[in-house]
Amino acid sequence: PKRTKFRKQHRGRMKGIATRGNSI
Repeated sequence: PKRTKFRKQHRGRMKGIATRGNSI
């Protein structure tokens, strides 16, 4: 979704240091 406040929560598991909170 484009107009979501917390867009990164909906992206599932991503690789990268910036998105380490998603992959716990």
